[in-house]
Amino acid sequence: MERSTKQRAAIRDALKAADRPLLATEVLELAQRAVPSLGIATVYRTLKALVDQESLQVVELPGENPRFEFAHGHHHHFYCRDCGRVYDVHACAGEFVDIVPAGFVVKSHELTLYGHCADCQGHAVA
Repeated sequence: MERSTKQRAAIRDALKAADRPLLATEVLELAQRAVPSLGIATVYRTLKALVDQESLQVVELPGENPRFEFAHGHHHHFYCRDCGRVYDVHACAGEFVDIVPAGFVVKSHELTLYGHCADCQGHAVA
């Protein structure tokens, strides 16, 4: 059993407060508000432990560092091309039966939408 520390609590609180998948560096920045001496090694160790416990899931996007979020069921993501933040999308396009090649069976899927978030929309360039 993992012991509870103020560092781990700050990391968990940072992930909960963000309400979106975070890079390890974003977790560090937010958690340091509560524990200024927190280091990146502790963040990585804690993130790994939480993933191993299946409390967190890893969000992997091509060409990007992994992000982390609390596991909360099937959902997709939106990636802002301006600020690089990733947001949860709690809708799903469905089964994809109509587009899967004949004879293929889909067991799971991931979908990432790309565009500009609400914060960046005002200064977005096509």
